[in-house]
Amino acid sequence: MVGIHASAPDAVLDALFLPFSDGSLQWPLDGNVLFLRARDSYRLREMAQPGWLCEQSFKPFADALARSGLTLGEAMPDARFKCVLVLPPRQREESRALFARAVMHAEGGGVVLACVPNAEGAKSAQADLEALLGSVSHLSKHKCRVFWGVSQAQSIDRVLLDTWLALDRPQPNAAGYFSRPGLFAWDRVDTASALLAAHLPEDLHGHVADFGAGYGFLATQIIARCPHITALDLYEAEARALEPAKLNTARALRESGRELAFAVHWHDVTTGIERRYDAIVSNPPFHQGRADLPDLGRAFIARAANALVPQGRLWLVANRHLPYESTLAAHFQQVRAVAVQDGFKVIEATGVRG
Repeated sequence: MVGIHASAPDAVLDALFLPFSDGSLQWPLDGNVLFLRARDSYRLREMAQPGWLCEQSFKPFADALARSGLTLGEAMPDARFKCVLVLPPRQREESRALFARAVMHAEGGGVVLACVPNAEGAKSAQADLEALLGSVSHLSKHKCRVFWGVSQAQSIDRVLLDTWLALDRPQPNAAGYFSRPGLFAWDRVDTASALLAAHLPEDLHGHVADFGAGYGFLATQIIARCPHITALDLYEAEARALEPAKLNTARALRESGRELAFAVHWHDVTTGIERRYDAIVSNPPFHQGRADLPDLGRAFIARAANALVPQGRLWLVANRHLPYESTLAAHFQQVRAVAVQDGFKVIEATGVRG
């Protein structure tokens, strides 16, 4: 699960590009531009030039950029760019780590340019970039604030830069699981996942998948509570979650003393899964940003049904108010509520409909 700007991408990008359209800044003639957390939109396709490198860790957004023919990749740590564009995330520690990366990649006189909707902490984000660079300029458009500064070696706050770069490294959260700021429930075990874990049956067996694995909490619980599984696949759309998920799953296996094949996949579950599983466990996402999008959960249910063997089992947890029952009934012959607690419901669905 990942937070996104509530504002339309075209409006945010139109504001981001304002310093270039009004003459405050000039694009590098050689296209030496890095765009961190790039979002596909008409405005980006209109402005992007050969040589631009776009980074996007959320698979649906990355796929949209690829479909538009934009160059996707990850900048090497020692790569330097004349212009680094940033769409900072809402979570402040994650945003600070991203600003630190932007400043590092622009060091040597490159421009760092960011845009944040006013309602999503624009002034605080501007203050953070200013703390790194020493000074920034700003403009406003579409209820967004665009701000920028030059990354000069002599003006960068090195201590702050190193401190903020370290924020993005996998680190134990309060519950002892490796995580990163900005991931879903990154600093704790969320209540819904804990409830599902507490009700996982010991007789789950065979090849099992976790849809929407996050930093891997449910995977660790499957290993701890289900001794008859033979292989485990974790699917997660946010690439920043993959390394913590690997670390947590590997540690759970060491602690269990078992040998078990597992794999972590950067994948948008809603596009479908080719493999077939004996069981699927999921705490499906149901929102992006602040907007409830129950169709995401419905898509997870439909794709899970397609990815199960005929006698397979789906175990999921959802907010109690979400209307998933009709979707479950359309794809499974038996659906039962195993637990309803703390505003959530744990459901088992079996008997995949043909």
